[in-house]
Amino acid sequence: MKIAIGNDHAGPSYKEAIVNLLKERNIEVINYGTNSEDSVDYPDFIHPVAESVATGDSDLGIIICGSGNGAAITANKHQEIRAALCWNKEIVALAKQHNNANILSLPARYISIPQALAMVETFLDTEFEGGRHQNRIDKIPCA
Repeated sequence: MKIAIGNDHAGPSYKEAIVNLLKERNIEVINYGTNSEDSVDYPDFIHPVAESVATGDSDLGIIICGSGNGAAITANKHQEIRAALCWNKEIVALAKQHNNANILSLPARYISIPQALAMVETFLDTEFEGGRHQNRIDKIPCA
């Protein structure tokens, strides 16, 4: 499995912890994020993650910004992306089970690193249920 990860200045410490977790699970990581807390523009780091997932270069993506909103909005501009802004494990599970989310968006200023790690594990371990949910997903794209 290969995961693309990207973050703005709110997420370097979260990204570091997540990358360590992914490596422990023998998951290849493509890092598109900044390693600095100096202010940057999140779209510069989120679009490459979305593109990597959309083209199949990565299986899944994880994006991190202060609220998670800007990152999710940016990623969801890509037709093939279903980025889910999540703030607990239950929302993550539903995003995978019902929405087949392929990018997890984390709000660094509103969750702890241990919470983020638990959410990443849920994202990786939860399967899409398909069935009636696939019919709904098929109706999402506008083009």
